[in-house]
Amino acid sequence: MDFALSPKAEALLGRIQAFMAEHIEPVEAELLRRQRQLDDPWVELPEVTEMKARAREAGLWNLFLPSVSGLSNVDYATLAEQMGRSHLAPEVFNCNAPDTGNMEVLLKYGSQGQKDQWLDPLLDGRIRSVFLMTEPGVASSDATNMEATARLDGDEVVINGRKWWSTGAGHPDAKVGIFMGLTDESAPRHQQHSMVAVPLDAPGVKVERLLTAMGVYDEPIGHGEVTLTDVRLPAEAIIAGPGRAFEIAQGRLGPGRVHHCMRLIGLAEYALELACERSVRRVAFGKPIANLGGNRDIIANARVDIEMARLLTLKAAWLIDTVGVFGAMTEISAIKVVAPNVACRVIDQAIQVHGGAGLSEDLPLVGLYAGARVLRLADGPDEVHRGLIARWELAKYADRMARGKR
Repeated sequence: MDFALSPKAEALLGRIQAFMAEHIEPVEAELLRRQRQLDDPWVELPEVTEMKARAREAGLWNLFLPSVSGLSNVDYATLAEQMGRSHLAPEVFNCNAPDTGNMEVLLKYGSQGQKDQWLDPLLDGRIRSVFLMTEPGVASSDATNMEATARLDGDEVVINGRKWWSTGAGHPDAKVGIFMGLTDESAPRHQQHSMVAVPLDAPGVKVERLLTAMGVYDEPIGHGEVTLTDVRLPAEAIIAGPGRAFEIAQGRLGPGRVHHCMRLIGLAEYALELACERSVRRVAFGKPIANLGGNRDIIANARVDIEMARLLTLKAAWLIDTVGVFGAMTEISAIKVVAPNVACRVIDQAIQVHGGAGLSEDLPLVGLYAGARVLRLADGPDEVHRGLIARWELAKYADRMARGKR
């Protein structure tokens, strides 16, 4: 396995670090505070719009797409880690979820018409998108439970259902949602569902409310509860054809989980840096707090955890590059368990090292923790991924036993 960055990625990493140091880090905390205090926080601040224009001019745009950037998944993973240190950076570089996953879907599975209508504006940053999968009435960790429907009716598809945790639903530029629904329950279990590109201004689409996650709305992106009532679209709005939603989902979620996990590692690195700075500067009982209460063990364990999580995530990225998503399924599920848990532990300890200050908005740690904790549920909860890992692991031994081998 080779995790070395290509010369192109090495140069891009330096440029991203310089851009963030100059344009994002000095103003990020103030911009986030201002966003929350707006009478209508569901607008994009002009400073963020300006940053996006600068990033695009600098060639730091759409780096997550190998066909656009020329980067491997291993290359991009390290760039994603750097972006993960900032709440704004993924958005500024047009590398933010759910747009990244939706663009990957449209690029890989979309028709030319869907690419012209939705992918090109997304790549340009002229519009934003929403992913419409999770439902409030069923356990959406098992997508075969899905109650929402996408029924064929002649040359149309008719959509009905209620979705929530629909990321991106609050953004003023959100124009399209990728919806997953049941099309044919008589088909084999994983061929019953379809994905549909739904214009958010279509009759019958309504954002009922925006949800807080751990008390935060995540303005101006947001997570919405969305109803779709008798939404009629041309059948051509179905992505790749009826019944292919699970195939698309697997292709979408593999690289996306690498992106999420590497951004989480960036969060954890940032939290550890803050904890180390605090622990050597703060004095209690006549000593730097680095020398009190087992804090050296805490710092050492955080370093070990971060390194292990990074290496596992890079291995998953390398496997996607070399054998494809379906050759990396165990590793993709493993990183989805490991990275959010590591980030939560490291950030929690950083909060503890900072005492009361760690709980305040004077520092970003509470926001970092909320983001990491959400990722223990988003894209599948820990328990589902552990179950998948165990199933694949046990299958190896079942095969060996069937062949009479120990």
